[in-house]
Amino acid sequence: MERNETLVRFGIMGCANIARKICRAIKLSPNSTVHAIASRSLEKAEEFATEIGLLDEKKLIKIYGNYIELLDDPEVDAIYMPLPTSLHVKWAVLAASKKKHVLLEKPTALDSSQLDQILEACEVNGVQFMDGTMWYHHPRTAKMKEIMSDSAKFGHICLVIYTHSCMFSINCTSSFRADPEFLDNNIRVNPECDALGALGDLGWYCIGLILWAVNYELPTFVTALPEVTLNSKGIILACTASFHWEQEPKTNATFYCSFLSHVSMDLSVYGSIGSVHLHDLAIPYRENSASFVLTTGAKLMNLQIGWNVESEETVVKSQLPQEALMVQEFAQLVEGIKNRRRCSDKMWPEISRKTQLALDAVRKSIELGYRPVYL
Repeated sequence: MERNETLVRFGIMGCANIARKICRAIKLSPNSTVHAIASRSLEKAEEFATEIGLLDEKKLIKIYGNYIELLDDPEVDAIYMPLPTSLHVKWAVLAASKKKHVLLEKPTALDSSQLDQILEACEVNGVQFMDGTMWYHHPRTAKMKEIMSDSAKFGHICLVIYTHSCMFSINCTSSFRADPEFLDNNIRVNPECDALGALGDLGWYCIGLILWAVNYELPTFVTALPEVTLNSKGIILACTASFHWEQEPKTNATFYCSFLSHVSMDLSVYGSIGSVHLHDLAIPYRENSASFVLTTGAKLMNLQIGWNVESEETVVKSQLPQEALMVQEFAQLVEGIKNRRRCSDKMWPEISRKTQLALDAVRKSIELGYRPVYL
């Protein structure tokens, strides 16, 4: 196979459904290519490659029936890893030891001690680490940050809610209604595969969003609320938690994640002057654009018969889907390391680690009977 040195060559480790989306993103990214696919059997890897159209293309794709052969391929630059969370620490550490850059699906690990092993292996071996949280890379995200950083339009953030409105907060929700087959057999409700359940799968988005809104300053303490739903194996199917920052200006945040509710990706961020709202955070309604609603300087008119301003919708265009932008950015970092122009970027590992620490605190609060956990 002729090697194109201008492209970062990805090896896909595992044939989970999300890997289909990322393979498409790699094909759309101008600086990346799918070089190889590996599964636990050659037949499964071949079937996956055929289903997503890679074997129909004129270029050759390497197919491996085990993960070790993929990691031993000298032409693979980076590994995309959509394996069950329980397998992340073993295979991500091994990938880093083989000098492969690691794009790891979220949640990154079962706890922060496992993630630290992964990040240490990446640091020691000089490879780039990034988790697969796609919304960070959408241009809408940067535009919202620009607005929220404007003290004249937004003031200081007081509450983040990811859904109920309250003054001075961040609120977010991430949920979908799983069918009986999912609730019985999906790896995300299997304690041997993904013991974090909805907290890891969906709560990762909520926690990452909350920390993004406050520039990754960890909360003073985290409290899970006593509305947690568990399955018969003790896996979280739905939960709610609140984050609190005691230093001035005081900020609060709440989130709800669930496999049992109608699909939602709602976000509300309230500042002392303005507020931002949207309903499609993790996956925008459309690939080529996304929007959010900003209200700033709002007051009730005399006699409370109306508002002095109306909300404004900001639409942000995107030339590529957000997952392709993620792959493109990751590949740019990899290419810089390959050409000895730069060391690995420390921002992305730090974002993942803080998200994992906060997630661990929510889980611990649940285990302690919903008591506050200080970070």
